[in-house]
Amino acid sequence: MFKIAYSPIYQHPLPDGHRFPMLKYDLIPRQLVYQGIAKEQDFFEPSATKKDDILLTHDENYYNQLLSQTLDASHIRRIGFPMSPQLIERELILVQGTIDCAYHALTDGVSMNVAGGTHHAFANKGEGFCLFNDMAVAANVLLKNKSAQRILIIDLDVHQGNGTASIFKDEPRVFTFSMHGGDNYPFHKEHSDLDIPLKNGTEDNEYLLLLEKNLEIIFQKHQPDFIFYLCGVDVLESDKLGKLKMSEKGCKKRDELVFSYCKQQKSPVACAMGGGYSPKIGDIVNAHCQTFEAAQHFFL
Repeated sequence: MFKIAYSPIYQHPLPDGHRFPMLKYDLIPRQLVYQGIAKEQDFFEPSATKKDDILLTHDENYYNQLLSQTLDASHIRRIGFPMSPQLIERELILVQGTIDCAYHALTDGVSMNVAGGTHHAFANKGEGFCLFNDMAVAANVLLKNKSAQRILIIDLDVHQGNGTASIFKDEPRVFTFSMHGGDNYPFHKEHSDLDIPLKNGTEDNEYLLLLEKNLEIIFQKHQPDFIFYLCGVDVLESDKLGKLKMSEKGCKKRDELVFSYCKQQKSPVACAMGGGYSPKIGDIVNAHCQTFEAAQHFFL
């Protein structure tokens, strides 16, 4: 089995309005073990990311304001979480989880972070419940250490990866691909290397045809030697924020399609779970666990 990043701090307690989505970080590992997809020894607990690694991507003044809890009120509102030292610690551990997953993927072919996918974080600001951009930091660590030369970020969360697009707009070694709801947050979109905006109500067949067509083009053009995959399950029809009409079966086929390209091209892939806001927590957990199951199928 491949390695899975998980920390109890992923469930950092938040005010009532945020408790429900945070439950999945406790339930996903339990469900994976219950279903026999993973064993206890497959999980590892990351430490906090070092400042030098964060500053490969993020502005030092912004980093210092987060750690000193001195962000202004308007910035805190954009982020959407009340600030606390525990929240900052959570975010630094989450980022290190994705960095560690990247290095495990270099050995095992694939690795998964139970959390992560904080793609709305820009170099100098956070928004949309994202403080640090975990995949951007991990990608820059790989590039700095010459562990990868051509990185592809596949962002299939229903919301555009605006922070990721902004961070890598002038970095030719990183290709950013975001397939997202066109009429959804963020309402001001950045420019990824390739953006596929979807209409409200997009169903399985249309989604999967578009995805396969564009994956083929991207892999041929960019020829990545490492991939980050943000596999949000807020594409589901049941999701209260998604506006698409994907089924659980279609969501699993989406993951299988991505992993099949990664495997075919012999490109290691590090995954982060991203969003999921269906009213029933079981729908979120089941859809996420399908992603782990799909990865297991292709890489074991």
